[in-house]
Amino acid sequence: MTIFVIALLAVLTMGILQMSTEEIQLMQNQTYATEAIATAEAGLNDAFAEIRADDEWTTGFTDKAFNSGSYTVTVTGTLPNRTIESTGTSSQSFAGRVEADVTVDTSGSSDHTIRIDNLRINE
Repeated sequence: MTIFVIALLAVLTMGILQMSTEEIQLMQNQTYATEAIATAEAGLNDAFAEIRADDEWTTGFTDKAFNSGSYTVTVTGTLPNRTIESTGTSSQSFAGRVEADVTVDTSGSSDHTIRIDNLRINE
């Protein structure tokens, strides 16, 4: 009987440890995915800064380092309408994507206003 109780406790302990390990892995994956989205948002903001300074800017960025990851940004469309797509990669190679349809105010100001018409995250 004692051996049965010890075996049962051992099985329960192993099950709880396995569940805890899986929960930790899920939490880490969520952290890396969030890091990737934040990196993609940084790329989007970087593109906004470039467009505010030069409304004709469409060069984008390729694997620009940010924190411990990087982002790639593409800009398409014709003024005043642009689509900016930013893909961020986390330190653990998780990817997140942010895409914005924007309207750029080209009314002669040197600091162009950008209106976000539509924002998509991980679509």
